[in-house]
Amino acid sequence: MSDSKAKAIVLLSGGLDSATVLAIASQNFECHAISFNYAQRSLSEINAAKRLAEQFSASHQIIQIDVGVMVGSALTDNTVDVPEFDENEQGIPVTYVPARNTLFLSYALAIAEVKGSQDIFIGVNAVDYSGYPDCRPEYIRSYETMANLATKAGVEGNKLSVHVPLIDMSKAEIIRTGNDLGVDYAATVSCYQANEQGEACGFCDSCQLRRKGFENVGIEDPTRYI
Repeated sequence: MSDSKAKAIVLLSGGLDSATVLAIASQNFECHAISFNYAQRSLSEINAAKRLAEQFSASHQIIQIDVGVMVGSALTDNTVDVPEFDENEQGIPVTYVPARNTLFLSYALAIAEVKGSQDIFIGVNAVDYSGYPDCRPEYIRSYETMANLATKAGVEGNKLSVHVPLIDMSKAEIIRTGNDLGVDYAATVSCYQANEQGEACGFCDSCQLRRKGFENVGIEDPTRYI
């Protein structure tokens, strides 16, 4: 019997959540990590993704999405300011990127078919998720159903699964899990507007949720702030 692991496709942004997902997936799968350059403000996260892929011995692919495809978000449009964290904010924030996870998962789905993989991992979270509609459990379930209807592999009975191991975890639980698996969180970049060196602003939603997570779990925050 072969000892080789099944292949998994892991969406790897270079942030805290996706780094933890890669660590989880690496326990049981041979991982192929994919990252995206979609004209986001902080491209330092792609450099972080490269380092993380190396740490967990994953092959790594960077996919270019044309400038203008996902404009209108504070993360992709320099005319829209990234807001400071506001725990009372209602509705979908301006940091929401149009159809981002749908596009990302669709690339992952195609790559999975090409590589003969039946498993895709993504770090969406329904607890500390900033209100993004494409991070909800019902969205993931619906996408998985669609994927199995729309692919040759799915129709032929090779069911594809979209794994969301962080979906119900708090940020503190995510950090504790990753810490146990050896994730180097100092190498991750979560900030919506980190500079070229990967230094975080400390004020955006992502920075505040990350900082609170380290405080709650009682682990020193290794984030490099501007």
